[in-house]
Amino acid sequence: MYKVLLVDDENMLLESLEIILSLNDMEIVGKAHDGREALDVLRGGQACDVALVDLNMKGMGGIELIGHLKRSYPKIKILVLTTFYDDRNITDAISNGADGYLLKDSGKDAILGAVAQIMHGVSVLDPKVMMRLTALMNKNKTVDLCEEMTEREREIATLLAEGLTNRQIADKLYISEGTVKNYISSIYDKTGIHDRVKLVVALSGTL
Repeated sequence: MYKVLLVDDENMLLESLEIILSLNDMEIVGKAHDGREALDVLRGGQACDVALVDLNMKGMGGIELIGHLKRSYPKIKILVLTTFYDDRNITDAISNGADGYLLKDSGKDAILGAVAQIMHGVSVLDPKVMMRLTALMNKNKTVDLCEEMTEREREIATLLAEGLTNRQIADKLYISEGTVKNYISSIYDKTGIHDRVKLVVALSGTL
């Protein structure tokens, strides 16, 4: 059972999320209306696996909260759940360490699926967010991220971009999970991108 922290300044949404997640074997360990309230919940010693975080809130906003969570509670997964998907919010959330980015109109199944995916190490991006990021990466791209990769690294990069976990890649290619990790480390070095979500986003615009 995942322990979930909800952070949003809309009471109706907090209540709706609490009902949806509680009915699907998740425990709501706290509800907060801004980043400071969320940190207070965690400082009280409350264990948490994943935080669903809005971005634009009165008080401490989501971007600042994400940074605090990644520094002080690095094991907590962060799923952004917001109505905003402009370039600034997307890039700030991801660069600060968000593990997933969904829009509030995604629906119950998408939210439940996203929580399960990020808890298994799979990055989750709303299709609209992915389109914005791909366009942004293509606009700013100065080098081919894949030009120095070996054929095997390109193959693994393609599977990464499809959202597969290390274990799924290993099973698909009939290699060990440790070997996959070594290849990914090499891909990090060759692309200069050392964050899985950012790498997936960058690769989606080049493969």
